[in-house]
Amino acid sequence: MLIKLEISESIVKGARFVIEEAHDADVGQNSVQQYSLNKNDHFVLVITGNTIELVLDKELDREKQDEIDLVLTALDGGSPQRTGTVAIHVTVLDANDNAPVFNQAMYKASLPENSPLDTVVVTVSAADADEGVNDVKRTFSINAKTGEIKVIGNVDFEVTNSFEIRVKAKDGLGLSSYALVDASVTDVNDNAPSLTNQIPENVSPGTEVGIINVQDRDSENNRQVRCSLQTGVPFKLVPSIKNYYSLVTTEQLDRELVSDYNITITATDEGSPPLSSSKTVHLTVADINDNPPVFEEQSYSAYVTENNKPGSTLCSVAARDPDWRQNGTVVYSLLPGEVNGAPVSSYVSVNGDTGVIHAVRAFDYEHFRSFKVHVMARDNGSPPLSSNVTVNVLISDVNDNSPQILYPTPEGNSFMTELVPKAAHAGSLVSKVIAVDTDSGQNAWLSYHIVKSTEPGLFTIGLHSGEIRTQRDISESDSMKQNLIVSVKDNGQPPLSATCSMYILISDNLAEMPELKDVSYDERDSKLTSYLIIALVSVSTFFLTFIIIVLGVRFCRRRKPRLLFDGAVAIPSGYLPPNYADVDGTGTLRSTYNYDGYMTTGSRTSDFKFVSSYNDNTLPVDQTLRKSPTDFSYVFGDLEECSEV
Repeated sequence: MLIKLEISESIVKGARFVIEEAHDADVGQNSVQQYSLNKNDHFVLVITGNTIELVLDKELDREKQDEIDLVLTALDGGSPQRTGTVAIHVTVLDANDNAPVFNQAMYKASLPENSPLDTVVVTVSAADADEGVNDVKRTFSINAKTGEIKVIGNVDFEVTNSFEIRVKAKDGLGLSSYALVDASVTDVNDNAPSLTNQIPENVSPGTEVGIINVQDRDSENNRQVRCSLQTGVPFKLVPSIKNYYSLVTTEQLDRELVSDYNITITATDEGSPPLSSSKTVHLTVADINDNPPVFEEQSYSAYVTENNKPGSTLCSVAARDPDWRQNGTVVYSLLPGEVNGAPVSSYVSVNGDTGVIHAVRAFDYEHFRSFKVHVMARDNGSPPLSSNVTVNVLISDVNDNSPQILYPTPEGNSFMTELVPKAAHAGSLVSKVIAVDTDSGQNAWLSYHIVKSTEPGLFTIGLHSGEIRTQRDISESDSMKQNLIVSVKDNGQPPLSATCSMYILISDNLAEMPELKDVSYDERDSKLTSYLIIALVSVSTFFLTFIIIVLGVRFCRRRKPRLLFDGAVAIPSGYLPPNYADVDGTGTLRSTYNYDGYMTTGSRTSDFKFVSSYNDNTLPVDQTLRKSPTDFSYVFGDLEECSEV
């Protein structure tokens, strides 16, 4: 690129000349940060804000240096640092600051006698360091006796259209006077037609873009000329003065449709036969920033799985601008906005040059499943044009949450116990495991499995309902204490699971279970531990038999087992986790169960709850026991003393 400046040598020191600033498609620190000018004798660089100026530091002298070449360099702040340069060519214009100087201080000549008139005695010569109109003596001469001024140099209207000649008249006594001669130069058609090679595309129809001059050396009708244009171009010829035509536009130009025109002009005279000639003129349509960037799609969708890595690519947006150079250079940026109360820039970023959108952080499907960002595409025209597009970011679920078991609820060393009567038939409802999964889709499809049981084959669990039922009729040989370990597994890849223990007592009433106080429902408890406990109790009982019998008889007469019957699997709302959304098949009861409560004498102090269901396939008596092991030892101790009495 070349910048041309024409500066008169008479310009005073300190004069300023504005230079167009450099453009960098990058932004921030990566954009233009500083400028530098090559070392020279006349100019220095001054930058004020965004204004770049060349300041004349030393006066110019065309007679010493008529052209100066400068190099302006722009540097950005990126790493690695990039630079751009532009050449500045300064042409020093002449000022009349030099007087004519004779080439000799003294001329000597010998003249023979009787020399005829007009004999040249000597030729003197004076030179003027100035040029153009300032050097009048190079163009004209004057007859000292007659005062005739003659042309002795080239006169060009396109260079100078007038001259001012100062004439001095001097008599023999040395008196003189001065006169000023103003010589005007008239134009002669000595130049071929010329057209501006670039026309802005926003010129209005009817705008003159060139002048055509046609000459024919013939005479009369033979020199009458008519001009015409080819068809199919948005121009026409309009006659002006004699032999001149104006080339004007007939419609709105659009560089994005047609950027160049080759216009053929034909001139035909009216001779017989007529003669004609043609000339082709190349015309370029200059770009105007009249098109905003246009995105290739009306909206974009970006799909990303949760727990993504920060910096991962979400999608890419692209906008096209049909304008030229900087008018068509597109820069992308995020429009301000918020996502869940935080700036959108804390979630995603966009590459200003490529339009690639990256994730700034990892996303969590359980917190939010989608959000929108708005991307702006702006060109570098003046003024800039822009357009926006919406990008929908959709987060897909990953199986990163294990099932949560709501019932039975693990609470430290406490446990839940279900009571099943000995007369229970196959298919009777015993209890239900309830679980949820905060994931979605197949990641939240739960299945229930009995992984371990005291009596394999006695109980079964619904694969997707979690309902525990008897698989066969209960027999006398079945152990009174039953322990089930249930696994709840989701359908994710890989699947996640959780386990719980379900404790079941097979009995028609509590009085038949003297050893209930030893219920710990841990399969790892050995028989030896049970024998040691029984032995310790027996030894203690041996010393306190009389006291225990007396107290036992009195206690049994005054108090009988007090039992409270109520729902077995009623789940308080407090068990539900926060933000719980029920998903079909996650363990929520699918049927409605109705229960009757039967109250016994002293039920207000009972530690047991029994259930009678209206469902045909449920147990006739269903009991839930929820206490700590120490509480059971206290209650079941009283029952054991009653049975011994």
